Amino acid sequence: MRRIVIPELLDTDAGTPAEVRGSLRDLRFFNSRFGGISSTTRLIEQVALQTGTRSLSLLEVAAGTGYVAGRTGYRLRHHGIALNTTLLDRSRAHLNGSERSVVADARALPFADASFDLVSSNLFVHHLEPDELIEFVREGLRVCRRAVLINDLIRHPLHLFLVYAGLPLYRSRLTRHDAPASVRRAYTVEEMRGMLAGTGAARLDLSRHYLFRMGVIIWKEHG
Repeated sequence: MRRIVIPELLDTDAGTPAEVRGSLRDLRFFNSRFGGISSTTRLIEQVALQTGTRSLSLLEVAAGTGYVAGRTGYRLRHHGIALNTTLLDRSRAHLNGSERSVVADARALPFADASFDLVSSNLFVHHLEPDELIEFVREGLRVCRRAVLINDLIRHPLHLFLVYAGLPLYRSRLTRHDAPASVRRAYTVEEMRGMLAGTGAARLDLSRHYLFRMGVIIWKEHG
């Protein structure tokens, strides 16, 4: 199944305010039930285990309302890990008045070098073309102290079938368009590994998670 880039409507807020809100609620549902929160939680737990730290600062890129980061932080607290999160999104409307939030471009992060322990994204990098993805990761490596985390979809024919089967469940017209478009433009694990080899990362840890999710830890330093 080859990658096909289909513009997604939510990227440009091409809908009514009610449709945009419905699409964001759909994303919350997907992340709650289908691997978004659980995958990010596991990635951060792995970083905490390997670095021996129980407190981490995190910049969540393309954060939207911050639902995934918030729920992830809640789960981690129950495992003795404190997560101090800052949200970043291209749209103030997506951030929905969240505290500790910044409006900016993910490929030009407005922070000094090594400002956060982690830079993380969820369901974001499939929106980027390969050169843009590498640019984002390099910028993330500049801003982080420990690692860049990617939680995203895996492109696969069965995944696309499941998305079409779920169309009646989606609240928003935008989601009914964007969900299959997201799978078609997502990357495979092998493609991701090949692209990230050119970012200057010290080490890559790639993993597969529930229902066609991939997790990536792009380490800034060895050890």
